[in-house]
Amino acid sequence: MARTIISVAEQLLERRVRNALDVGCGEGLWRAALLSARPSLRYAGIDPSAYAVRRFGARRNIRQGDIASLAALRIRGPFDVIICNDVLHYVATPELRTGMRGVAERLRGVAYLGLFTSADDIEGDMKTWLRRPPSFYRDEFARAGLRSVGMHCWIPAPLAESRAALELSDA
Repeated sequence: MARTIISVAEQLLERRVRNALDVGCGEGLWRAALLSARPSLRYAGIDPSAYAVRRFGARRNIRQGDIASLAALRIRGPFDVIICNDVLHYVATPELRTGMRGVAERLRGVAYLGLFTSADDIEGDMKTWLRRPPSFYRDEFARAGLRSVGMHCWIPAPLAESRAALELSDA
């Protein structure tokens, strides 16, 4: 999936991807996939887990924080790619709104916002999963200034303005 995200970003930016931010990165598993595709890419990760930061932070450039604290962390951007995978369906609405504004402010390329909605048939630990319809996320992402290009990929409004109509998702 990392190569697909990088390819979408490079198509839209019309150049090679230079950097990526991974929000809710855990141990930084996306880092290896991103660097495999683009070895010179500058990777930064944030995660709320003190354990992950203590164990992997220095080696993998992971700082402690969450999506709502993105603005306060002063992470150097903007970013060609922002990954936020399997996070947003656990985040309360006020923090999600704050976080999505932070993502949009730091994004110049593609944000991969992988998540499940109430329309998806999923299995697993659902204890803290927030059951929301797809329209909730579409509305929140649009409110933050993001436009869908499909496959969980979103771009900032200024980049969307220069795209052909069929490059953007109507859904």
